[in-house]
Amino acid sequence: MTKEIFPPVSNRPDFPGMENEIESYWKENKTFHQSIENRSSAKDFVFYDGPPFATGMPHYGHLLQGTVKDLITRYKTMRGYRVERRFGWDCHGLPIELEIEKELDLRGAPDILDYGVDKYNEKCRSTVLRYTKEWQVVTERMGRWIDFENDYKTMDLDFMESVWHAFKRMWDDGLIYEGRKVLPYSWRLSTPLSNSEASLNYMDTQDPSVTIRFELVDRSDTYFLVWTTTPWTLPSNLAICAGPELDYVEVFSKQDSKTYILGKSLVGQYFEEGQYVIEKDLKGSELKNLKYKPLFDYAFSVIDHSNCFKVLIDDYVSDDSGTGLVHQAPAFGEDDLRVCLASGIPVFDPVDDHGNFKEGMTLIGGLNFKEADKLISRDLKDRGLMFKQQTLQHNYPFCWRTDTPLMYKAISSWFVSIEKIKEKLLNNAEEIHWVPGHIKQGRFGNWLENARDWAIARNRFWGCPLPIWRSEDGDLICIGSVKELEELCGQKVSDIHKHFVDELVFEKDGKTYHRVPEVLDCWFESGSMPYGQQHYPFDNQEKFESNYPADFICEGIDQTRCWFYYLHVIGTALFNRPAFRNVICTGLILAE
Repeated sequence: MTKEIFPPVSNRPDFPGMENEIESYWKENKTFHQSIENRSSAKDFVFYDGPPFATGMPHYGHLLQGTVKDLITRYKTMRGYRVERRFGWDCHGLPIELEIEKELDLRGAPDILDYGVDKYNEKCRSTVLRYTKEWQVVTERMGRWIDFENDYKTMDLDFMESVWHAFKRMWDDGLIYEGRKVLPYSWRLSTPLSNSEASLNYMDTQDPSVTIRFELVDRSDTYFLVWTTTPWTLPSNLAICAGPELDYVEVFSKQDSKTYILGKSLVGQYFEEGQYVIEKDLKGSELKNLKYKPLFDYAFSVIDHSNCFKVLIDDYVSDDSGTGLVHQAPAFGEDDLRVCLASGIPVFDPVDDHGNFKEGMTLIGGLNFKEADKLISRDLKDRGLMFKQQTLQHNYPFCWRTDTPLMYKAISSWFVSIEKIKEKLLNNAEEIHWVPGHIKQGRFGNWLENARDWAIARNRFWGCPLPIWRSEDGDLICIGSVKELEELCGQKVSDIHKHFVDELVFEKDGKTYHRVPEVLDCWFESGSMPYGQQHYPFDNQEKFESNYPADFICEGIDQTRCWFYYLHVIGTALFNRPAFRNVICTGLILAE
C-alpha cells in the first residue's frame, strides 16, 4: 500500500478561502515586514507610492495600479533588494473641503467664514481619514504588500514642515514670485487652479456665438465687427485688437447701408454674395488707435478709461475664424491682459470671487456670469448692436471638483517660475525610463515643452499655509521651519494649519508681519512626498539623500500632468535631478 505524500486536494477548490488562509498566514508571521528586516544590509530599491485622498473609496483603477506596483516591488524583493513600501494619504485640499461643505450645508467661502475657519478645519481633520480602514481591507485582500502602520499623512506637522522647507528653498533660489495673471478660476470654489487641473475635465457644451457692431467715434454708420463666445465679458471690453500684417477691408452692406470693417478672408462668412461692396483694403497696422464707442459705461467710474476703447495691434490675432478683430477684456483673457497692459490700459473686473457681477450694476448686478449671457445679448440686440447671433458647440474646461464651467480671470497669486527651470526640466526628463515608451516624448514631453508658470496659491482653508509673512509696507519674510517661526513669534508652535498660524503676528526691525491668507495647492504637497514622508531635512537626511531619486513609481496616465509632473518640477527645483528613474504608466479604467 502506497503512503500518500501529499494530502488530498478537492476538485472544487475554494479560492476565496485559500486566499484568506494565505492572508492570515502573512499577518501571523509578519511576512511582509520580515521581507524587509531580513534584508537590512541589502541594497535598497526605492519605491514611492502616490498618496490617494482618503475621502473616497478605492476603485478598480486603484486595483489595477496596485497590482502593477506589487508585481515590481515583489520581483525586486525576490532579487534580493530591500524594498520599503509606505502607504500615504493626501489629507488636504478640495475633496475633503467639498465633503464638509456638503455635510454642514455650507456653500463657499462666505459661509465657511461665518461658520468659523477653526471649527471648519477641525471638522476636516476629524473626517479626512474616514475610509482608511476600507482602503487597508481592500489593499490587503488583493494580496498587495505595503506598510499601513508606518504610513505618512500630508496633514501631519512633520510632513508640513518639510513642505515649508521645500518652499523656502525655492523661495531663496528666486523661483517663487507674486504676480497677476489670467488663470483658470473656479468660481464655485472661489480659487484659481493650475493649468494641469484645468486640463482634467473638458466637456462638450453649448455657448452663445455673437458678432457685435462697435461703432467708430468719428464715422457714423461705420462699425468694427467683433466676434466672441463670451458675451458676459463684453461689459468689461476696453479695446479691440487687430493683427498688424493681416488684411482687412471696409465693406459697404447693401442690406442696411452701413459700412463694416473686418478681416478680408472672412467677408464671405458674414455677407451674401452680391449684397456688399468692398470699398477699401487695409492692413491691420492702419487700424491702430482708431477709436470706437464703448458698449457699456460700467468701467467709467471705476478706472481711468481715457486711454481705452481703441484698436490695438498684436501678432497673436489671426483670421482663421471670427472676424479677425478680437474683443479685449484684460480681466478675462491672457492675451487681452498682456496687450492692454502694454498699451497702458488698466484692468476692469466687475465679477466678484464667486462668479457674480457686482451689486449695483444695472441689468446684470448680482447675476452669475453665465446667467448674464442672455441678458447682455438681448440688450445689445435691442440697441441695434447685435450683428449675428448663433450657438456654438465646443469643448470647454470645467472645474474637475464641481463640474461647473471655469472662467479665466486675472488673479493676484503666487507662482513657481517654470520658465526659469524649463531647460533643466527637459534635460532631467531625458533620464527617466517610461513604460509605455511613447509617453516620454509624447504626453509627458509635450506637457513639459509647453508648461507655464505654476499657480500654487489657493484661496481655501484646509491646506498647508503659504509660509509667507508680509509687513504693512510690503516687505516679505518666508519661513522654512517650525523653529524659525517660533523664534520670530516667541512662542511654541505645535500646529501650522491656517487657523493657528494666521493668529501668529510678529515684529522685526520695527515692522509688524501678518501671514498672507492663501494655502498651498495640494499638488505641491503630493510632489513633496519624497521629502515629507522622511521629514527631510530635519530627520533622516543621510537616508533620504542616499536613496533619492526613486527607482520606481506607477500611476495612471492622468498623472502625467499631475503627480508625475509635480514630482519632477520640485525635484528639479531642489536638486536638479529627476524624482524617479523608472515609471510604469497604466491606462484608465472607466467604471463605476
